[in-house]
Amino acid sequence: MTAPTRTDLPVDALLFDVGGVLIDIDFKRALRHWAGSSGLDEALLAQRFSPDRDYEAHERGELASTGFFSALRGSLQVELSDAQLLAGWNAIFIGPFAGVATLLQQLGTQLPIYLFSNTNRAHYAFWGSEYPDLLAPVRQVFCSHEIGLRKPSVQAYAHVIAQIGLPAQRIAFFDDSALNVDGARQAGLQAFVTAGPDALRQALTRDLGLSLAR
Repeated sequence: MTAPTRTDLPVDALLFDVGGVLIDIDFKRALRHWAGSSGLDEALLAQRFSPDRDYEAHERGELASTGFFSALRGSLQVELSDAQLLAGWNAIFIGPFAGVATLLQQLGTQLPIYLFSNTNRAHYAFWGSEYPDLLAPVRQVFCSHEIGLRKPSVQAYAHVIAQIGLPAQRIAFFDDSALNVDGARQAGLQAFVTAGPDALRQALTRDLGLSLAR
């Protein structure tokens, strides 16, 4: 279905990343939790943890959570249960940035809002249910584990653009990763690096010229 357009606005839809843009996250919280559960040093776990092939396969939906946690046990060299690993895995979420839920509600009265996140089934189950007020104005959420594609792949953006049903240049995308923004621009999107609410509001008002209440 093609989204409705507003000819008086510079774009016809807004597409947001989630972690680092709308929700504050900190992976050190996972390491701290796992360190407390395993009795190992947090710095040692930080050395052993990396977004490796299993991490990316998990985000593409190619590896189930049980398989990812099994791989994580091996890379971290810990003897933790799936439940203990999941608790740490979800501990990265601090919560929505202050004022962002209200901002999305305001934007939703002007333009359709979509989300596109490199995420996994466990994380989406957490933030998808934990922050209903944040997600209330969102028309559709695109998750990498569901579409089988991750940012910054141009193919990932092409899939999302096709689902939204608008020309790429009429969609504004916001992400805290410069690499992801570069991929989005290659796909034809108007894209902006925005880490946190201040940068996001600045891009919306200064770069796109949208009028927002304080």
